[in-house]
Amino acid sequence: MVKLLRKVVEHPRVRQLGPGLITGAADDDPSGIATYSQAGAQFGYSMLWSVLLTYPLMVGIQMVSARLGCITGRGLAANVKAAFPRPVLYAVVGLLLLANTFNIAADIAAMGEALRLLLGGSAHVYGIFFGVLCLCLQVFLRYQNYVRYLKWLTLALLSYVAVAFMVHAPWGAVISESLFPHLWLDNTAITMIVALFGTTISPYLFFWQAAQEMEDLRVGNAAGPAAGKPLLPHDLQAARRHLRRIRWDTYLGMGFSNLIAFFIMLSTAATLHAAGMTNIQTAAQAAEALRPLGGQVTFLLFSLGIIGTGMLAVPVLAGSAAYAVSESFEWRSGLDMKLQEALGFYAIIAVATLGGLLLNFTRLDPMRALLWSAEINGIIAVPIMAVMMLLAARQDIMGSFVIRPRLRRLGWTATGVMAATVVAMVATI
Repeated sequence: MVKLLRKVVEHPRVRQLGPGLITGAADDDPSGIATYSQAGAQFGYSMLWSVLLTYPLMVGIQMVSARLGCITGRGLAANVKAAFPRPVLYAVVGLLLLANTFNIAADIAAMGEALRLLLGGSAHVYGIFFGVLCLCLQVFLRYQNYVRYLKWLTLALLSYVAVAFMVHAPWGAVISESLFPHLWLDNTAITMIVALFGTTISPYLFFWQAAQEMEDLRVGNAAGPAAGKPLLPHDLQAARRHLRRIRWDTYLGMGFSNLIAFFIMLSTAATLHAAGMTNIQTAAQAAEALRPLGGQVTFLLFSLGIIGTGMLAVPVLAGSAAYAVSESFEWRSGLDMKLQEALGFYAIIAVATLGGLLLNFTRLDPMRALLWSAEINGIIAVPIMAVMMLLAARQDIMGSFVIRPRLRRLGWTATGVMAATVVAMVATI
């Protein structure tokens, strides 16, 4: 089995995957798993339609983010800094750092609780272990090895596909509800839709994918007089080759993200909702509730998935904040750099990771932290998406690679939908 997986991972087409796949997989973090579990437990199969809508919207906006990083050789914060007033930049980056720290807190708490369910012991002790491990891997592991490790962690999410097939879901009802949902749009349903969109389309994903496209260009220019700087694909043929890879990577990565979300909702709907257990608050609670309904193997797979995706998501959350802050103050940044070469960059990673860890030792409710981060993410996503769309359409920034009308329409549609969810969220408070 391991040999088969290695062959798959080392396949030439799979090796082209990177920023898009990792970004999509990181979207299904433990806090996202909690939200999808809540949707499945509370509404059954009636929320499955949401992933059919979020997939094209995610593809559109993440494609814009990736193109900005690839064509300009700069991260998203650096592009915002070059085109907009400083107060706009500092407000967006400050809110991103705050939201990511709260999200890290919720994810570390879920990972610790999941391991406690498996082994017993203290969830806080396990949380310390996971937080320190994530921090050390980012600081001391070389970029090429780090990305390879993150790719392997995406396989942990396949456990949710296995869970869905083990619980014997009624596929006729699943398909019917996915295409023609029976959903009464009251306050509770609208709130859940807002949560699903806010969890799925998050600002840290924009910053991470743009930064990783920049990193890939820099790693590809590791030698010569311009070593350590992005080698911009201004040659038409080279640029088209990069953009083809970005399309393949983003389509697959966002598809993987939404597929896993679909199966998490499906598995909890087929078990928890069917058994009348509709009040699920955390990912670990969902795993524990599955044990008597789906069996020990189902519980084990669900719990391991929480830990695996947490190990993937925490570095992405901390890393995206570090890129944004470093670009704002023109610090050296990059996971390919040694600690002494980018002290500010790694300091932000440490502040975000350890800050999230320490929040778990305060009186702050992890679910409240998750709620706050989701609300902040939902609010700041709209102006960031609008800024990205404006940047990607500017010829002085993108040259001859300004986004075409089809991608422009898709990106603005995603921005409009997110704006509508924020209005709905405010209206339901």
